[in-house]
Amino acid sequence: MASAFSAFRVSLSRISPFRDTRFSYPATLALAHTKRIMCNSSHSVSPSPSPSDFSSSSSSSSSPSTFSLMETSENARWRPMCLYYTHGKCTKMDDPAHLEIFNHDCSKELRVAAADLERKKSQEFNFFLVIDLEGKVEILEFPILIVDAKTMEVVDLFHRFVRPTKMSEQAINKYIEGKYGELGVDRVWHDTAIPFKQVVEEFEVWLAEHDLWDKDTDGGLNDAAFVTCGNWDIKTKIPEQCVVSNINLPPYFMEWINLKDVYLNFYGREMT
Repeated sequence: MASAFSAFRVSLSRISPFRDTRFSYPATLALAHTKRIMCNSSHSVSPSPSPSDFSSSSSSSSSPSTFSLMETSENARWRPMCLYYTHGKCTKMDDPAHLEIFNHDCSKELRVAAADLERKKSQEFNFFLVIDLEGKVEILEFPILIVDAKTMEVVDLFHRFVRPTKMSEQAINKYIEGKYGELGVDRVWHDTAIPFKQVVEEFEVWLAEHDLWDKDTDGGLNDAAFVTCGNWDIKTKIPEQCVVSNINLPPYFMEWINLKDVYLNFYGREMT
C-alpha cells in the first residue's frame, strides 16, 4: 500500500451518476492561486529574468509535459519553466543561453524532507494527480502533476493551454491579454493553445503511458486519484467544459480527493 501526504487516510469525493452534470453546481469554491512567473523561449540572457524578458518565438519538438513551476533547490537559483517545453514545442534544448535562463525539469527540484514523510499512513493509491485549472468562462489552462504517494516526489507533469470553443477571437484576445499579458506569456498561450477535446485526448495518452488509465477497462484511473483544493475543478468546471465542448464526461473525472475536506476532517475546522 502506498503512503499518503497526510497523517490519516483520505477519502474520495464523487459525482453522482444520477444527476445532470450540466451547470448543476455554481463555481463557488475558487482555488487559491499563487502568482507564478511563467516563461517561454527567450534568446536574451539575464541573471534574473522578469516577465518583460519573456518575448519568444514559436518552436516545435517533442518533450515531456510539464507545467510552470520554479526550481527551489538550495544550490541553484530558481529558473522559470519553459512553457514551450511543457507543450513539447521547445527547439532550444541545445542552446546553452536558453538552458541557463529557463528550467526544463522541475521534478528534481521538488524534493520532500524525510521528516515530512514519517507520519504518513497507508493509502489505497500509489499516485496522486494534482490538478489546478485556470479559467472562468471556459478552461484556459489544464495543468496536472503526478506525485508518488510513497516518496512524495513528482513523477511527471502534464500542461496544456486550452483554446475556448464558444468565445469569439476578439473576446479571447481580450481575455488572454488580461490574464496572461502581465506575466508576458500571452504569446506562448496563442502559440500553443488547443481545444479542450484535444487536450483530453492528449491527457489520456499521457495517462496510458504511465499505466494510470486504460481505455479498454471501466474508464477509471488505475491506482491513482485526483487531488484538488476545493470541488470546483472537477465537480463543476470540467463537467461544464465537457458540455461546452460537446464531449462526454470521462469516467475518471467522477471522483477526486478534496484537500479542503481532508483539512476539515483532520483539524476540525475549515481552511482559511
